[in-house]
Amino acid sequence: MEIRNQEFGGERPLYASHGLKLVNVTIHPGESSIKESSDIEAVDCTFEGKYVFWETDNFTVTNCYFAESARSSLWYSRNCRMIDCKVDAPKLFRRMDGIYVENTDFPNGEQFLWDCRNIVLKNVSIDNCDYVFMHSENIEIENYRQEGNYGFQYAKNVVIRNAVINSKDAFWESENVTIYDSEINGEYLGWYGKNLKFVRCKFSGEQLLCYVDGLILEDCTFAEDANLLFEYSKVEGTIKGNVTSIKNPTSGHIRIEGKVGEIIIDENLKAPGDCIIEEL
Repeated sequence: MEIRNQEFGGERPLYASHGLKLVNVTIHPGESSIKESSDIEAVDCTFEGKYVFWETDNFTVTNCYFAESARSSLWYSRNCRMIDCKVDAPKLFRRMDGIYVENTDFPNGEQFLWDCRNIVLKNVSIDNCDYVFMHSENIEIENYRQEGNYGFQYAKNVVIRNAVINSKDAFWESENVTIYDSEINGEYLGWYGKNLKFVRCKFSGEQLLCYVDGLILEDCTFAEDANLLFEYSKVEGTIKGNVTSIKNPTSGHIRIEGKVGEIIIDENLKAPGDCIIEEL
């Protein structure tokens, strides 16, 4: 069934729809307009109401607009594709499985992507996005920009390529994360993480990558403000350029193609305390 050039509002106007195509349709303020539905395609549509796609299976939104009033519009759903959209709504993507987003920016990314699984993002930027990706897993990201703190806390199985991430306290207690060719700026990156790997990445910020169980660095660089690195971490890897300071790494082998301004090994060093720091 296809619906074109119509407007709906109020409570549940298209509730429990199946096999529906919407073209140039406007959903005015109201609640749960397409809840409990499946196999939905929306093209050139405008969503102004809350809770649009809740408990919805297999839906695609292309060149659509989610107004700020359409907060919490994608929750508890499965197999969503969002392409070339404009989104001003906060609190999208909660407890979902199967999310593909391409060529879409989110200027109001408050509480995005919580408790979600099987996520692919391409050519996406998210601003004002404190706590994005919290408790989410199986994530693939390419060409990405983020402005917001506490990103990727408790996230698992993450691969990121070509990103700029500005986020204090990012990747806390995250697990199985690999990041390629990216710039990461913010204090206390990766604390208490497990199996974190960075390839050709650039870092800035204080006290980075501490308390990490299984940290791999390949040809990474650290800005001058990146100090007190690797405290109580198990580290293997190579760093290009100079490093301001390293403090009490637990074990491993750090190869530095430059100079270390200060190596701090004090009475608080934890066993085995045998990390090799080598200037090449």
